[in-house]
Amino acid sequence: MGTPEFAVPSLRKLIENQFNVVAVVTAPDKPQGRGKKLGTSPVKDYALSVNLPVLQPTNLKAPEFIERLRSYQADLQVIVAFRMLPKVVWSMPTIGSFNLHGSLLPQYRGAAPINWAVINGEKESGVTTFMLKHEIDTGNIIFQEKEPIHEDDTAGTLYERLMNKGADLVVKTVRAIESNDFQLIPQQEPAISKHAPKIFRQDCEIHWDQPADKIRNFVRGLNPFPAAWTTLDGKILKVLSVEKTHQKSSKPTGTISAENDKVLVHTKDYILHITELQLEGKRRMKDEEFLRGYNLSETTLTFQS
Repeated sequence: MGTPEFAVPSLRKLIENQFNVVAVVTAPDKPQGRGKKLGTSPVKDYALSVNLPVLQPTNLKAPEFIERLRSYQADLQVIVAFRMLPKVVWSMPTIGSFNLHGSLLPQYRGAAPINWAVINGEKESGVTTFMLKHEIDTGNIIFQEKEPIHEDDTAGTLYERLMNKGADLVVKTVRAIESNDFQLIPQQEPAISKHAPKIFRQDCEIHWDQPADKIRNFVRGLNPFPAAWTTLDGKILKVLSVEKTHQKSSKPTGTISAENDKVLVHTKDYILHITELQLEGKRRMKDEEFLRGYNLSETTLTFQS
């Protein structure tokens, strides 16, 4: 069970390692792009390429879906980046269901663990497999693998590494379950919980009155998607990459200007250099290219407090 690109390597590795995958459950097709044509999920595309039956329920409790799912008589269900399952689904297989999560549980439970780990400036992340139970991301841990977060990582680069590390962990987990060679470890509630809620567009606005390091992590954690943004001359400006300069801020926070073919913004402490950006209606580009086509006069970027 899975939908986005993150889940595809896990399914591919199960197939390549000769596991008997009897069916795939993924999200229904939905309108995509400007033409609003029905688009299929990456998991569905791969499943069809290897001739696997694909189920796309809109209602996970619908009797017809439950009946069809039960007909496959699965011993085990593997869930990677899908959605919250009702008990009738996750408890159906004889062994149960396990989930691959893109964090070192119990930290960063929720829909966007990779983004939030980078936003919060963490030095380490990882992947976890755990048995499902009713409360989301709280089941007993099977295995964990750590992954360092590098200084220049974005959510996108970390996503790629965790996607592939997670696929290997899924295969390791299925092998261990198959041979009954694993020990379940209850999740211990941390003293300070770090959460990973779903990120909405309004959450991505940059607050320039924060320290430069915090803004830099915020931009990295939202690159490439959904992307941090600000408002420039009434238009949305996506900020895709920034570098902290050694210059102390000397003007009001949010002051933006062009200096020596660089786009610079004053923050709470240091000046940030915006190295890659995308103005509303335009493609993404480096700042020097942006300045060749945009007359940037010094102004102050406002933001919702």
